[in-house]
Amino acid sequence: MKRLLLTLAVAAFAAGPAIAGQPVTLRPNASDADGVITLGDLFTGAGEASNVPVAARNGRAAILNARAVQLAAARSGLDWANAEGLTTIVVSAAGSGGPAGAGAAPAAAAARGNVEVLTYARNLSAGEIVQPQDLVWGKAAAAPADAPADADQVIGMAARRPLRAGAAVAARDVSAPQVIKAGEMITVVYENEGISLALQAKAMAAAGVGETLTVQNTASKKILQAVAVGPGQAIVGPAADQLKASPTRYALR
Repeated sequence: MKRLLLTLAVAAFAAGPAIAGQPVTLRPNASDADGVITLGDLFTGAGEASNVPVAARNGRAAILNARAVQLAAARSGLDWANAEGLTTIVVSAAGSGGPAGAGAAPAAAAARGNVEVLTYARNLSAGEIVQPQDLVWGKAAAAPADAPADADQVIGMAARRPLRAGAAVAARDVSAPQVIKAGEMITVVYENEGISLALQAKAMAAAGVGETLTVQNTASKKILQAVAVGPGQAIVGPAADQLKASPTRYALR
């Protein structure tokens, strides 16, 4: 599956300027019957491009990057507008009735009282970044109390601890990927109304993008609260306050 996804990614980057093609519509409950996901499985109106492979499905469902799918469709002469703004697409095994958009909430299964939950498709080590292909829909007796409503809440996050294939996904399993390590020297920037100042500081704790950490000014030894914005970079002042108040979830992609 990783080989097919890599091929899809290379094709996406190699795509040239967009050319108007045959308009197609994403199927509301995309599914495949043989483990090979094609453009015909994903779209209505794919025509002669219906048999073009896009990715493989190794479990009950596969989660695809919507932008990569859009570019793959364009290379085959299809135009998918993605008016819904989907970021991921879930493709289920034929007959399982899984949702097409990863933003859709899993439905409770009538039989046996089981529920559809996101599960890990493979074992993940602590610190590994969760990729779309690492998540599949599966059945469980009950969902974790903090089960994510959609895959996009987990994709791009880092595993807090080793995670087992087949286990139900919980929000407590992951956190923002660390971009600052405890003890490293970082640059802290203050910006406000056109004024920009930078200083060197020692990180007193590790942090991911958007997380608050304590730093020590190496010159004055003063302790400050800063917000991580990238590898070795943090900010203080009004910009930091605005970032902390933002509802946006920051995650590497």
